[in-house]
Amino acid sequence: MTLLHAQPYDITATGFYFEDEEAFHAKMKDARNNCGDPVEEFEIQFIDGEAIDAALCEAIGLHQGNVGKVLELIDTLHEYDKQCLIIACGECRHSFDPCTDDVADYDIDIYEMDSMRELAEYFVDEGLFGEVPEHLANYIDYDAIARDLAVDYSETEIAGQRLIYACG
Repeated sequence: MTLLHAQPYDITATGFYFEDEEAFHAKMKDARNNCGDPVEEFEIQFIDGEAIDAALCEAIGLHQGNVGKVLELIDTLHEYDKQCLIIACGECRHSFDPCTDDVADYDIDIYEMDSMRELAEYFVDEGLFGEVPEHLANYIDYDAIARDLAVDYSETEIAGQRLIYACG
């Protein structure tokens, strides 16, 4: 469950909490300032929910114009897709409009690894560098491979989880 707060830009008005788009629009209609005038502009703040959802809101840029679509993304996207969006917007400097863009538009490779060396070991084990004879396996320089991988891959942390990624 995601809890958001609509903070009016009008300092004489009081904000409100909401959990879905319907509640936001209903409470927004009732929002008035000290003079009784309707309040039209709000800053939307992430208050409570999953850490990955907070990171998603920050990466996309949550505001009153996209609040419904962002809440829909929070409810429908899987963790991997959320990670892709966060990395695409936050790390790879892509822009994302939740009203018009699709998550599938971004080509991001993500690995749940703690280090480049761990990624190098994984790639060797998976055969990405070809078949390694067993008698030569002890001579593989994983640190050198990790340095080479660092040219194309970067490290980040999202919601307490370390990830290695490559922007497409």
